[in-house]
Amino acid sequence: MIPLYLASASARRKQLLTQLGYEFEQFSVDADETQLPYESALEYVERLAILKAQSGVAMGYIDRPVLGSDTVVVIDGDALGKPIDKDNFMATMQRLSGRTHQVLTAIALVTEERVISSVVSTDVTFKTLSELEMSDYWLSNEPQDKAGGYGIQGLGGRFVTNISGSYFAVVGLPLYETEALVQQFVVEIT
Repeated sequence: MIPLYLASASARRKQLLTQLGYEFEQFSVDADETQLPYESALEYVERLAILKAQSGVAMGYIDRPVLGSDTVVVIDGDALGKPIDKDNFMATMQRLSGRTHQVLTAIALVTEERVISSVVSTDVTFKTLSELEMSDYWLSNEPQDKAGGYGIQGLGGRFVTNISGSYFAVVGLPLYETEALVQQFVVEIT
């Protein structure tokens, strides 16, 4: 297995990449995560994954491929970011309540010479949520740093009635697709 860099401060992504058995070093990057006016959610999440990996290369991480990743929750075509406050969180949960939404996770491998990327889409269905459930969940402090305001691997998992696609992509790093991207990268350089 080739060694990698992981351009993410996420403990979840670190754990998932460790699960794949890769030797890697993790670092954080500072990237502007503002969605551009003309971008679809898919274009947005893929651009951010590439940008994060390219930022690692620009910082001097050049002796092995840099893995970047980003996740967005999408409903009615809108990419939902991390909640900015309780009111924003409650509005997000009301939109997700009793409905199916998409979670898009993009992964990118970047070196000075190459960029390859992939986007994984997973459908997630929520039960109908009460105001009390939403408010109690906010008070748990789990939603504050999560795209779409919830973590499927934590307390937020109790809201999920159905998932179609990659559970690990919803957590933040799709295992099968990450392995496939690394193998594609290796094949193309040999």
